[in-house]
Amino acid sequence: MHQALLVPEILLDIFAHVNESANLPSDDDNCERLLSQQSLASLATTCKTFHEPAMDLLWANIEELEPLLGCVTRLHPMIYSSDAEPSWSEGAEPLSEDEARQFLRHATRVRSIDIASDRNFHLFTVFPTETCMFPRLQSLLWQVEAPNNIYLHLFLSDTLLFIYLSAIHPASNSIGTRCDSLEALTIGDAAEDLTADESFLLADTVRSCTQLTHLGCPPLEWEAWNHLSNLPTLIKLEIGSGCWPLDRHDLKFSPFLNVTILNFYVHTASYTITALQRSEFPSLLQFEMHVHVMPLAQAEQLFSALSRCNTCHTLEHIVIFSFDPDGDSDEEPFGNSLTAITQFLHFTQLRTLGLVFENYPVYLDNDLLLEAMSSWPHIRYMTLANHQLRPPTITFRALFDGLQLCPHLDSLQLHIDAVNIDIDPETESFQHTSLQKFNVGFSNVEDVEAIARLIFSMLPGVEQVKHGNEDDWIKVNEHLKYLKSSAVPGLHITPEPAPAT
Repeated sequence: MHQALLVPEILLDIFAHVNESANLPSDDDNCERLLSQQSLASLATTCKTFHEPAMDLLWANIEELEPLLGCVTRLHPMIYSSDAEPSWSEGAEPLSEDEARQFLRHATRVRSIDIASDRNFHLFTVFPTETCMFPRLQSLLWQVEAPNNIYLHLFLSDTLLFIYLSAIHPASNSIGTRCDSLEALTIGDAAEDLTADESFLLADTVRSCTQLTHLGCPPLEWEAWNHLSNLPTLIKLEIGSGCWPLDRHDLKFSPFLNVTILNFYVHTASYTITALQRSEFPSLLQFEMHVHVMPLAQAEQLFSALSRCNTCHTLEHIVIFSFDPDGDSDEEPFGNSLTAITQFLHFTQLRTLGLVFENYPVYLDNDLLLEAMSSWPHIRYMTLANHQLRPPTITFRALFDGLQLCPHLDSLQLHIDAVNIDIDPETESFQHTSLQKFNVGFSNVEDVEAIARLIFSMLPGVEQVKHGNEDDWIKVNEHLKYLKSSAVPGLHITPEPAPAT
């Protein structure tokens, strides 16, 4: 054996490369994953020096409990026989004490486990309540369909850093006490419609966790929200769907001093607005909200609350989607949407702004566009989607004046007046070289060649214009492709002739 292989750091680095494919999800590349596992198994049996590090890597990440149960002599043929069914353990006797030791032989090596079924849990009645089957576990994905069982505690290790629960679990209130190093807790979509008891259990669970850096869960009652506002470790907070109200009128939370990411995935905006109105986020960098129904009046409230919760000098990323798939909003479709965009003019550090509302447009005129773009000199991505067929109010002259104020912008979606062309690219020397993606939505166009020449001359980084499937914009892109090919020596594409009228 080469002496270099006796250096632990070198050996671990080599084994880590072998292990890269072994960590692939099972549905990505079964053959490559299996080959890596077989290689690690072979290394583990090569010599004593290789055995421990290879076995640690081989067992580090597992899905379900069958691999470990396969180490039990009695169960091995049930699991690995050619006609084995997922329900192989039905009717099987629980583990004996000796079989429990066989099961635990490699359990101490497991760092990450994904549990999606409780069908084998009846085998573990031999383990006392205080047992932790995986004493070095760091990541637990608990996706059991029937969460009301008594076995979650067997997986709760004081080394756990990340836990995902598909739903709130009766044993979850012991997470904070048994997993005192826990950094990330996510309680998923199955917890959307909580009962009052489950909501209080969720709150108890959150309040028991004192080292969280990342929390994702349904809406919290005010005591849990207040606990989070006083949690200096918290960096990322994601709130999912639910209907728990923040209905106390005297609420005023401590500043969320170190939260940099705040995301909401909700049916209505009421909870989000209340939370923002009564909180401060002096370090916030990213705000995202995906909401099903948000009338125009609520949008105004949301924008105002976001601009007043001490985020104006830090916030770099704002994305808000309002879907309203059932047309539940009864607001006037146009309304006074002009004032909405003005709420964002104070965010001078913006890099990303995405506003997509399906039930009313984000209105801009030339003057407001220039004011906005002068306020965001660092902007890189801007989407102001207009799903309604409103006459565009932004001209190319205003657009290019605004682009001069935003030299880093590389992605833009904006409803543009492409019929009344008010700029001549042959007399203008300006080019915006950073813009790569340009989406005009449902804007109309008449002079296809003139628009193509304008984009070719002034937006050289745009290869094609995204659009709402208008035939004329397809022709614009065909002519733009022709202009670009003509400008490259040796490459020439002839545009298709326009159909006869």
